[in-house]
Amino acid sequence: MKSALAVLWPPPHDPGTPALSVVDMHSGGEPLRIVLAGCPEVVGPTLLAKRRYMRQHLDHVRRRLMFEPRGHRDMYGAVLVQSELPDAHLGVLFLHNEGYSSMCGHAVLALGRFALDFGLVPVPPAGSREARVNIHCPCGLVAAFVECEDGRSRGPVRFHSVPAFVLATDLMVDVPGHGKVVVDIAYGGAFYAFVSAEKLGLDICSAKTRDVVDAASAVTEAVKAQFKINHPDSEDLAFLYGTILTDGKDAYTEEPTTNICVFADEQVDRSPTGSGVTARIALQYHKGLLALNQTRAFKSGATGSVFTGKAVREVKCGDFKAVIVEVSGQAHYTGTASFAVEVDDPLKDGFLLK
Repeated sequence: MKSALAVLWPPPHDPGTPALSVVDMHSGGEPLRIVLAGCPEVVGPTLLAKRRYMRQHLDHVRRRLMFEPRGHRDMYGAVLVQSELPDAHLGVLFLHNEGYSSMCGHAVLALGRFALDFGLVPVPPAGSREARVNIHCPCGLVAAFVECEDGRSRGPVRFHSVPAFVLATDLMVDVPGHGKVVVDIAYGGAFYAFVSAEKLGLDICSAKTRDVVDAASAVTEAVKAQFKINHPDSEDLAFLYGTILTDGKDAYTEEPTTNICVFADEQVDRSPTGSGVTARIALQYHKGLLALNQTRAFKSGATGSVFTGKAVREVKCGDFKAVIVEVSGQAHYTGTASFAVEVDDPLKDGFLLK
């Protein structure tokens, strides 16, 4: 007698729509859904052109994977694409509830493990304890270093960022409901506004998530309205991704400093935020609060998970004094899935509740 699973498998599916196969991971609690198969080819001569193409022609893939009923409003994803850079092992487009970001540190930590375990990079020589994975993100080429044993990933991953720099410090912004608020803006592959939660009447370690989201979103909208973001390399990178509320402890200490990032459409990062750590390290270095190769720990106010970061060398980005930042953290696998689409499903492209 056949089992029920054998009778019903595979589930009904639109034959004209490829099933979307994914591997799910998380870094510090922040999810990453990596597309293995089912996404149509993303075309374009450059990675930024591919990002524009996907936004214009394949956005249903993002919605199906990020939105309910297959995802949720705080899901995060990655589509692997061919890179035009000869040194890159893979290119990646990042997906979230609003669209497509330029950088994602927690995703790079997970993709480093994934690339090694799934054969996207050469197996390191016998005895090697670390494998290098060059990942082409929309912001540029990022090098991940994956701890390994017998050619498989194990332990933490670290990555070296694109040049990170400070765009503005002590910027006075009029935030509705909060009055004049002092904000710093820094870039770590994406632009973030930084503000001490205390200035908004919140304790970052005990505040309700809804209050954090409302306050951070108010800052983001105020900065967007009152300050022009620019990047020396590309207009595609010149946008404010979100706001990071901190505990205000920017001066060096061996104790972790806590922050929470709210980005895209009120999406809350469960991790300490890899690109946010990058930008925050650049900000602390710019203010003379950190020396080169001085490691700081950053704790997520959402989950308590910890990433570390340090500025490893000075560089330039256009006219900006910048630093390359090393971020370290742990990624874990959580499962695999194959998502079906039925042609008569009115909600096949997903929905979000707010």
